[in-house]
Amino acid sequence: MESGNLYDTLVTYSESDFYPYHMPGHKRRKNIGAGADCFNIDITEIDGFDNLHQAEGIIRKAQERAADLYGADESFFLVNGSTCGVLAAIMSVTDRADEVLIARNCHKSVYHAAYLQELELHYIYPDIIEEYDIYDAISPEAVKAALEQYPESKAVIITSPTYEGIISDISQIAEIVHSKGRILIVDEAHGAHLGLSSTVPENAVRQGADLVIHSLHKTLPSMTQTALLHLKGSYVNRAKLQRYLSIFQTSSPSYVMMSSIDSCITYMRKNAADEFDKLIRCYNDFIAQMKACRHIRIASPEFLENGKYHFLAWDICKLVISVKGTSISGQELYDILRDEFHLQMEMSAATYVLAIMTIADEWKAWKRLADALIQIDDRIDGGIDATVDAAEDSAMEEGGLGVKAVSICHKPVSKMTISQALVSVSSDLREVPLEQAQGEISGDFVNIYPPGIPLLVPGEVIDAEVIAQIQYGLKLGLNVQGISSGGTVFITGQSN
Repeated sequence: MESGNLYDTLVTYSESDFYPYHMPGHKRRKNIGAGADCFNIDITEIDGFDNLHQAEGIIRKAQERAADLYGADESFFLVNGSTCGVLAAIMSVTDRADEVLIARNCHKSVYHAAYLQELELHYIYPDIIEEYDIYDAISPEAVKAALEQYPESKAVIITSPTYEGIISDISQIAEIVHSKGRILIVDEAHGAHLGLSSTVPENAVRQGADLVIHSLHKTLPSMTQTALLHLKGSYVNRAKLQRYLSIFQTSSPSYVMMSSIDSCITYMRKNAADEFDKLIRCYNDFIAQMKACRHIRIASPEFLENGKYHFLAWDICKLVISVKGTSISGQELYDILRDEFHLQMEMSAATYVLAIMTIADEWKAWKRLADALIQIDDRIDGGIDATVDAAEDSAMEEGGLGVKAVSICHKPVSKMTISQALVSVSSDLREVPLEQAQGEISGDFVNIYPPGIPLLVPGEVIDAEVIAQIQYGLKLGLNVQGISSGGTVFITGQSN
């Protein structure tokens, strides 16, 4: 049963006369309800099909193919998404109450790991690329300075690429982190395609990171919730890592998902070069067409020639479509594209929308987006109403805050760790209207989702700037999590 990749082996088994006197309950019958198309290859850990939590056969071979593709010493299949990889990675390199350095724009799963392990967080704040209101990369210099300021930090955790596609210089950062004897974890969830062709930037594994997490489903042809965790070098305790993977992964891993991972790896090993050549041609043609726009801009390297930024490269799979300085907001552009043109974007922000393009997008998809944006661009001078009008903008700027985009680059004061705020004082939690919360200590996360980067972390003092940021996001119609429908926020009840 162990010849070929996992998907082919599952299909072969489904066509055999073996009868399943075991889980799952659908018994591989494809006619037993809606959505049953995959039942014939959906099995459990039976003879000949290995066990994800102690892979020694077909799954181990599949994981070895993934490690070879990405340049890892060892790769692990994740069927609980990249979130479980982030949790396992952080838990495996820290002990309870350790200090760690994290980029403030890390995904919420990093903060959840800090909560579970009662970690003390020290932040590295990215700069803002003001032309587009997006986060810059984490610079090697910032990492070095932070390690010198917080020498007891056990690990450094950064996100690269960012949600908008900015790639940090992982090679230099890894060298700095290792010179201090520390561990580097890179949440490369949005960069599973990196390093698979000479025409795209290198991945964090080959640049020296110790643990790297990839969400295959974000930019490659694989099912939602499929991901990889890569191990490189000798800094990480492998046995401890596997223990936490067994905790955060389901004990009944989906063979359908694992076969999707293996099929994706197999396809990319064979076709990556041709597929990325096609993608780059489409991107270049799209950028050429977008030069017809007078107002809408696509953030790309050619628009940043005069800037001084820290990022190593720009991921062209991410299209940041900027309407900054125009009469419409990012949320309004998002709504127009969806409602009028039936184009569903990945997310909206205050001054831009984000589209994710992959090797699965044919030229007609690129052209359809370009045609829609050119039409919308022609209408902007016609006075499409902005979601937030001039009066609201003026109100947001009172007090010298100058809020123009929702940002995490403010630096709130932390009075207690996440765990202390969520556990130790949980009995004191209460809700108050956001506008009355200034000076109080946050009792919950507040973030804009996607991507889930916190504006407020439990234990931080709620200041005027973050209140203005949250109110601005709400007025734009963004998905602000952590604020009730009635406009209240949780506070700890502790005095500041």
